[in-house]
Amino acid sequence: MRVRRRSIAVAGVAALLASAAAGGAAQAASSSLTVTTLGRHGAKVATTVTVVALPSGHTYTVQSGKRLSLPAGHYIAMTDIWEHGTEGLGTDTFGALDLNVSGTRSVTLDARKGKAVKVSLDTPADVTGPPKISAQLCAGAAGDMPSAYSVMGWNNEGSLYAVPNSSKQLQFGYLAQWTGNDSYVAVKNSTGIPAAPGGSYKRAGLATMRFAVRGGTQMAQENDTSLQPAPRADDCTTSLSAQVREDDAPYSSTLHVTPGPWQPRDDVIGSNGDDVGGGFPPVRTLKAGQSFTQSFGRAAWSPQHYLPVTWQKSVTFNADSLIGDPDVGALGADPTKETVVLTKGSATVRKQTLTNWGTSDAEFSAGIHSAAWYDLTVDAHRYRPGITFPAGMLSSRVTLDWHFKADPAKSMVAPVFLTRFLPTGLNSRNQAAPSSTTTVDVSAGRGSQGPDLRFTTVTAKAVKVWSSADGGKTWKAATVRHSGSSWQATVHNPASGAVALRSEVTDAAGDRSVETVYRAYAIG
Repeated sequence: MRVRRRSIAVAGVAALLASAAAGGAAQAASSSLTVTTLGRHGAKVATTVTVVALPSGHTYTVQSGKRLSLPAGHYIAMTDIWEHGTEGLGTDTFGALDLNVSGTRSVTLDARKGKAVKVSLDTPADVTGPPKISAQLCAGAAGDMPSAYSVMGWNNEGSLYAVPNSSKQLQFGYLAQWTGNDSYVAVKNSTGIPAAPGGSYKRAGLATMRFAVRGGTQMAQENDTSLQPAPRADDCTTSLSAQVREDDAPYSSTLHVTPGPWQPRDDVIGSNGDDVGGGFPPVRTLKAGQSFTQSFGRAAWSPQHYLPVTWQKSVTFNADSLIGDPDVGALGADPTKETVVLTKGSATVRKQTLTNWGTSDAEFSAGIHSAAWYDLTVDAHRYRPGITFPAGMLSSRVTLDWHFKADPAKSMVAPVFLTRFLPTGLNSRNQAAPSSTTTVDVSAGRGSQGPDLRFTTVTAKAVKVWSSADGGKTWKAATVRHSGSSWQATVHNPASGAVALRSEVTDAAGDRSVETVYRAYAIG
């Protein structure tokens, strides 16, 4: 028995409904609309009808057969007519009406007029079932953010229908997914509802997206990965999603998709069933025949974006994105608790403990009164109340120690760096072989802090790297070789346990950046 996912309005509609209620109260409800919905056998079927005023976007919902009072005007009325079948199966029929309402008006949406959404693919032998089709019906012409006013549903091919409608104030989008050893995904958006909804696809015309989900770095073991269309201008496919896999890491999956822009997504599921992490890597635009591998959870996790700044006679630091997935970026960082200390010589200017869990205001700020050399240190630990971290979780702690010159009369980003460590040759659990040698790619970067501050170009003069096999009690220098715009460090691994990594980056002016990632990768 399949689990029925009822038609829903997508993200943002709650706000629109509130706006609609306020807007509707301000206008005289001089007219009314009653929408009757008929099933595929001609009997009345109870549905929830979405009514959208054009061009304002004011949105109303009403039960079919019930009278809705509203101002006279131009409207789209739309719904998914869901009918139960045997053994939990049933049919979905999408239908909409583009109509003018003045006075009392009654209309009917008849599922018997629906045409089957037919999709075909030259499927390989391991694909034995029909495709699952997710579909969405949207009000508003292209460019009007139509996905904000929509109804959505899904079903297997042969059980999903749409009533043709040539209105340019409608869009119909679908995502079809065939599942075998790999998945095959086709997505299409249309103006209006075509007379013959669907399409025909060939595997030779598809692109390939591979998902490589590694274990050990994330705050929970279970990862729910998916892939969403990401058109440059929102259309009626934007909110649709192809399920990749929901499973304990590590795992890998392959999807073959129609060419175009796609948004990979990862949701990390905690022991209590809540979403406790994950994120959205950059959108990938794929051409026919092109392949791309999207990694999640690759070691080592480290600071992703923010640097200290001098601003309004203070040194400030945004204590966010301190432990994050380098393949996802700042928006994929986990919450942390950190201690931040600013010192001038041997004097402490300010010490502050912060957490970015449950707040977006985790910022350190300390006033300064003279131009001098300062040290800003950060000691960050992963922190999330209410969940149990996996045993042996990697990148559990990160420290930063920046030494730079700051002047209260000058607003600028500090001339320091963030290091990215990418150990090569690890297995899917981010483990190196016992007593082996690991090459670690090291890059020294400076993320943009916004247009309001002076962002100087700083060149790294020297990079040093150390490793520790005892949690940071002792350190061994690694051999470092400059390679293009990055460096490669050769690390000799212990027989068991985990490896911590430390880097020191200096420039010609004497600025220094020291970064340490504890349990950067494991031995197994």
